[in-house]
Amino acid sequence: MKLLRLLILFLSISTFAQQGGMWIPSLLEGMNENEMKSLGMKMSAKDIYDVNKSSMKDAVPHFNNGCTSEVISPKGLLLTNHHCGYGQIQSHSTVENDYLEKGFWAMRLEDELPNEDLVVTFIVKIEDVTSKVLENTQSLTSEADKQKKIQENISALTNSLPKESWQENRIRAFYDGNQYIWFVVETFKDVRLVGAPPSSIGKFGSDTDNWVWPRHTGDFSLFRIYADKNNRPAAYSKDNVPYTPKHFFPVSIDGVKENDFTMVFGYPGRTQEYLPAVAVEQIVNELNPAKIEVRDAALKIQDGFMRKDKAIKIQYAAKYASVANYWKKWIGETKGLKKSNAVQIKKEFEKDFMDKVTKAGKQAEYGNLLSEFEKNYKEIAPYALSRDYFMEVVMRNTELLSFGYRLVQLENLYHARGEKAFNDRKENFIIGFEELYKDFNALVDEKVMEQLVELYATKSPKQFLPEGLLNQDLKAKTAEIFSTSKLTSYNSFKELLNGDAKTVLEALNKDSGFTFVKMLTEAYNKNVLPKYDEINLKNMALQRTYMKGILELSPKEARIFPDANSTLRVTYGKVKGYAPSDAVYYSPVTYLEGVMEKYVPGDYEFDVSPKLIELYNNKDFGPYAENGKLPVNFIGTNHTTGGNSGSPAIDAHGNLIGLNFDRVWEGTMSDIYYDPAICRNIMVDIRYVLFVVDKYAGAKHLIEEMKIVHPKQKKKKKK
Repeated sequence: MKLLRLLILFLSISTFAQQGGMWIPSLLEGMNENEMKSLGMKMSAKDIYDVNKSSMKDAVPHFNNGCTSEVISPKGLLLTNHHCGYGQIQSHSTVENDYLEKGFWAMRLEDELPNEDLVVTFIVKIEDVTSKVLENTQSLTSEADKQKKIQENISALTNSLPKESWQENRIRAFYDGNQYIWFVVETFKDVRLVGAPPSSIGKFGSDTDNWVWPRHTGDFSLFRIYADKNNRPAAYSKDNVPYTPKHFFPVSIDGVKENDFTMVFGYPGRTQEYLPAVAVEQIVNELNPAKIEVRDAALKIQDGFMRKDKAIKIQYAAKYASVANYWKKWIGETKGLKKSNAVQIKKEFEKDFMDKVTKAGKQAEYGNLLSEFEKNYKEIAPYALSRDYFMEVVMRNTELLSFGYRLVQLENLYHARGEKAFNDRKENFIIGFEELYKDFNALVDEKVMEQLVELYATKSPKQFLPEGLLNQDLKAKTAEIFSTSKLTSYNSFKELLNGDAKTVLEALNKDSGFTFVKMLTEAYNKNVLPKYDEINLKNMALQRTYMKGILELSPKEARIFPDANSTLRVTYGKVKGYAPSDAVYYSPVTYLEGVMEKYVPGDYEFDVSPKLIELYNNKDFGPYAENGKLPVNFIGTNHTTGGNSGSPAIDAHGNLIGLNFDRVWEGTMSDIYYDPAICRNIMVDIRYVLFVVDKYAGAKHLIEEMKIVHPKQKKKKKK
């Protein structure tokens, strides 16, 4: 049986050997470039990344530090996902003028809407600085001392490495701290909303279809970058002008077919591909189920209110989507890890690794790694579970508790750094919390807190919880807090922070909401965090050594890519269907017919606007149809994760053919284990984007800004 599993794994890896992985764009020459060309790419690595000439990297900015976007015109027109621009679309929406429901289209530059604090960041240069970062660390035996020295070196280099005055230096760790890379970046701060389809297109299928294939979502929105008269980053000003990019993507409307080459360029957030089997077991059996249960409770309450009240629906739209996104992802991830037998495959990889260690005579360096992992993960288990419960209940999913937690940090700041630091942070809170309270509803949050603190008290390891949580009627306590605490509205929150430090701290410590959060936080900081950090630091050191061993003992041709860390990466593969289960096969492209098949009049997830129905009935698809059908989404074998939302999907010639927005549910475990048989990323077909902009919105002026190309038609003419 074991031999059969290894044979299946070998065949799977052989079949998809050139797919999977998130590669550094400055290091593509050689193995990666050869692989990409064997998959059908017609470009060179220099077309993708070139430090001296314009290249694709110059058209792929990080969108608001969380998503990816791409420049698609010489006037700085920017394309990203609808869900990436959701917060901005929501902030401009009111009950009377709801852009989430109706969509928004600026027909002139003057109509484009500015967005406070929205930024996009371009990569200018990428360079290895490993030796400089690790200087004078080799002799240090304490992991804490080593990390401190590394941070000192990074800080010194960040300040001393060359850059222009409007640019910034950043240094990031790769391969668990075995490599360090320097990025020069420039950040544009005037980014305006240009267009967004209604949620019935941009969020079609909503949470039911999230992470699901077949998919039929027009998940896109349009923004524009503005710059000063020198084409450099500047804060918002009426005098700013549309940015002239170094590179922008031509847009191909020739479409895709199965086995076409695809490349996705973007900023994947975080992966853990090289975790040991014992860590993956803990995620599958303990940590994910706990987080899923907490979010499941919060989502059910929020959804109930959102369905009954339109104002609450607008308030909670972005928050609900954010909470639901990872809730559903963790469910799929757990299922996928079990289905692909990831734990067993990792155990077999570890056995092979230890055989290599023995063969190379490296037992002194690597021989105890796996037993140390086993010991540490067993020890950290209750602390890791407690940490996840605290973060999910207190810091993420109950807003009053999360507000209170930040005020506890404010009190701690006063004791650590004095009144000036306290006052500076307090003033930032008074300004920043106004936006948070705009979308806060005490009635909803009270019911969420009631459920979640009960889960915290009954499911989190009890030995770490405060007595005050275990010996209370939590329903009554929640009601008391929401009827007496000043954390339930922005005006009373400001009252609470009125005065000098002594006055504010006295008021805070009389507030029922603050004192409840403080009780939870102090217990967590005393009973959980120190031990968790201690063991986690050991695991970080072990993981770095394990990664070093994998790099050192693997053959030269091994495809070992660094984990994602929100830096610019390239992933490549093919348009490809897949078989999620026995006797089921999913084709790689969906069409507008599927939208109509899912249509449920009046349903907030599956409603379809009359205009789209009319266009469909008249088959009024313009030049964007294929054999009389309008493509909507397609899937490929590109290895993506959170942060790749909005990433350009690029064809063999360097043209835009779509934009990434999701993964299939069966393959969400690709953050931990990439299985090429079932891991697929989901992309909006660029033809659907253009159809919505052109035929649905009537914003033809935006189409005219773009460079529309026909590479496949050109190829046919040459023949």
